[in-house]
Amino acid sequence: MKHTPKNIFYHELIGLQVKVLDHISKTYVGLEGRIIDETRNTLVIFNGVKPKRILKKGGKFLFKLSDRVYVVIKGEEILGRPEDRIKLKLR
Repeated sequence: MKHTPKNIFYHELIGLQVKVLDHISKTYVGLEGRIIDETRNTLVIFNGVKPKRILKKGGKFLFKLSDRVYVVIKGEEILGRPEDRIKLKLR
């Protein structure tokens, strides 16, 4: 199934391009890269130099789904373990 703005919450985020638009820790604002890992509370973003672990809570993220499709998501909307979000799709 393709990633779309409507179903992004039910998909694995690893592998997607992301940019931090806003965050309670201002040092992460503007950080861009590929998601290489995800936990219940964090995203690990590789920016080509060094992986950065960023809290989901307190952040606003821009995900690139395809060449022309982007979606903005608040970190609180993707809190929780990735496998639990995926299970919700099956209900």
